[in-house]
Amino acid sequence: MKKSTIWILTAVMACAFVGLLAVQIMYMENMVKMRNEQFAEMVMRSLYGVSTMLEQNETKYYLDQDLKEAEATYGPQVGTMSFPSTQFDPYGEDTTAVAAGDIKIQRPANFNTLKNLNDSYQNRQEILRGQYLYQKSLLNEVILTILSQSSDRPIAERADSTTVSEYLKSEFENNGLRLPFEFAVVSRNSGIVYKTAQYKPESQNEVYTQVLFPNDPLNKQNYLSVTFPTKSDYIFNSIKFLIPSFAFTFILLFVFLYTIFLAFKQKKLSEIKNDFINNMTHEFKTPISSISIAAQMLNDDSVRKSPAMLKHVSTVINDETKRLRFQVEKVLQMSMFDRKNATMRLEDEDANAIIHSVINTFKLKVEKYGGQIVAQLDADDPIVNVDKMHFTNVVFNLLDNAIKYRREDVPLQLTVTTRNPDDDTLEVIIADNGIGIKREDLKKIFEKFYRVSTGNRHDVKGFGLGLAYVHKMITLFNGTIRADSEPGKGSKFIITLPLFK
Repeated sequence: MKKSTIWILTAVMACAFVGLLAVQIMYMENMVKMRNEQFAEMVMRSLYGVSTMLEQNETKYYLDQDLKEAEATYGPQVGTMSFPSTQFDPYGEDTTAVAAGDIKIQRPANFNTLKNLNDSYQNRQEILRGQYLYQKSLLNEVILTILSQSSDRPIAERADSTTVSEYLKSEFENNGLRLPFEFAVVSRNSGIVYKTAQYKPESQNEVYTQVLFPNDPLNKQNYLSVTFPTKSDYIFNSIKFLIPSFAFTFILLFVFLYTIFLAFKQKKLSEIKNDFINNMTHEFKTPISSISIAAQMLNDDSVRKSPAMLKHVSTVINDETKRLRFQVEKVLQMSMFDRKNATMRLEDEDANAIIHSVINTFKLKVEKYGGQIVAQLDADDPIVNVDKMHFTNVVFNLLDNAIKYRREDVPLQLTVTTRNPDDDTLEVIIADNGIGIKREDLKKIFEKFYRVSTGNRHDVKGFGLGLAYVHKMITLFNGTIRADSEPGKGSKFIITLPLFK
């Protein structure tokens, strides 16, 4: 798959996920808004109910007061009503008695029954009419009293805290709000009249307010304010069913990102594989060609008759065969270490002696390019627990890289240093004055098959395994390796190994 195709798929999927998340967020916001509106509607309906009940209580209070005054003035029978009754005596005389308060009317016994009933009905109507007019005047007096005097009563008497609390609880439960609340009665002029202990209007909780006794003058009005400390939990519990959808969306997003990461990684591995094959082809082509030419020369009788020429051809075949074997073994070693099938022979070795031996081998090669190699093996305690062959290959690879990536405009200068930065550590530093490594490449040079741009132009042969092998070996020796480099000023590799105690 082309990289451009992967990028297009990434862009399309990213837009799809962004759109999906946007729709979910909008839906959640609308749900929260709707729940808040429903909550506010239920609260205000409950507060209105409390206000109505308090007004009814006040009306009843003034009716009771008026009735008490009337009873004190006119006696306990004020406002009562008696209905007419007709009695017949066994001697042919009937008596009709009508009671209207303290008034009793006696009719002669010689009136017929129909007339008595008619008169009694008329008297009853008069009594009802009088009682109606009395009750009407009583109510009018109560209404006038409420309008003129009710606002002068202390609000704590008109709406005491216990009554308000009970009414609020009852109304909230009737409207389906079974959660804790705090309230306060607030005067327009003097501020809070009374409140519950946890009432905090300055907090983040929303305050719902209802006017108590709306007919009071504006300057004497009072308000009932209510807050719900757990309102946010109530709203959250009502929309928490949306959480799984967000969780699944983020899981899909993670899987998508991981898939894209794997796609780019596979693309990179494919490019590395192709580059490895190209480098391997070039790396093997030269020794194979040399061996082929040498084999052809052996078929020449003149070559076989010349001991010097025969020796030269034999040397070429031997050297190129070793070169091929070395490259093949490097690939096989990395493969075995990746599968963890390789065996290590860790022994106590003198690092100074091993490094000195490798330097002697490289001296001629360095001098061939007009350079020099300087050894400063100053470590007083150079004994480390390593595999001698692999540690030798580590030093060899680092020195070989320094020669490969030398600068053409200045003589090659190599420095190998050993020292003990503390009592438990050996430090090996291999520095050169070569072309250097860019900062963005420094983080990747120890990756398998990775080669810097110079190597990718095939002017330097290799598989991109040398530094990966070095890093693997040093790690197995319980050590560390890092690189410091600057383009045009050379590179420095610092190996740190624990001393054998």
